[in-house]
Amino acid sequence: MTTNSTYTYQQIARAIEHLTTHFREQPSLGELAEKANLSEFHFQRLFTEWAGVSPKKFGQYLTLEHAKTQLRKGAPLSDAAHEAGLSGTGRLHDLFVTIEGITPGQFKQAGSGLVLSYGIFNSPFGEYVLGAINGKIALLHFLNDGDTPESILTAAWPEVALHWNQDAVQTLADQVFPSNDVVSETHALPVLLRGSAFQLKVWEALLKIPEGRLASYDQVAEAIGQPTASRAVGTAIGSNPVGYLIPCHRVIKKTGLFGGYRWGVERKQAMLGWEAARVDQ
Repeated sequence: MTTNSTYTYQQIARAIEHLTTHFREQPSLGELAEKANLSEFHFQRLFTEWAGVSPKKFGQYLTLEHAKTQLRKGAPLSDAAHEAGLSGTGRLHDLFVTIEGITPGQFKQAGSGLVLSYGIFNSPFGEYVLGAINGKIALLHFLNDGDTPESILTAAWPEVALHWNQDAVQTLADQVFPSNDVVSETHALPVLLRGSAFQLKVWEALLKIPEGRLASYDQVAEAIGQPTASRAVGTAIGSNPVGYLIPCHRVIKKTGLFGGYRWGVERKQAMLGWEAARVDQ
């Protein structure tokens, strides 16, 4: 399923990859447009519509110097540790995300007979599959070539029955990537997370990182009260089942390097630059 907007992201992603790889050489507009298979005029217009800034300005958000500056500012994670249980709330760029956290053991018996409704949707960062259980987002997975939604969903929630139902999850999808920048605080976006107590604590802490800001793995480890567990924190972040909403893309290495991302480095770069541009306006 390929839509015009998904194709737009694919074109932008190719340009971003070239921009970040060759940023020190200051690639010209013509070079970037060529990577996107567009004329310079159409590329400039398309990129600016997507990012809100020019390709040159966008590139500045993806430099090592910018990342280090963000890390020095420090994300307000200090109060994340008080949420020591398996549930809590956090704010994420005008959306309220309400977390319900359960361990696999807690879910095992309750999972039998439940139905996971799912659909495929578009976003500024390509297509993604969204799954929900009892009206709560249980999975948000960006689709790469070769991915099948059913295998992704089954791996994450093996006990539940899958049911393709685009309409059932459309309202949730509309809140994840709203068409405007203002979302009422009364529209809580419920998320159901399944993981170990440690994973749930890490994922919850990520909600404390505001849009346009960055945190290191070490900072997240300190925030949850386990400063020596940065490697385990990285593993938990890498297994985050709800992309974008649980903003694992905002965590980078303490050196300022962006590091890897479950759904592709280019997508992480796109998200970070896109968010920085929105905050900087």
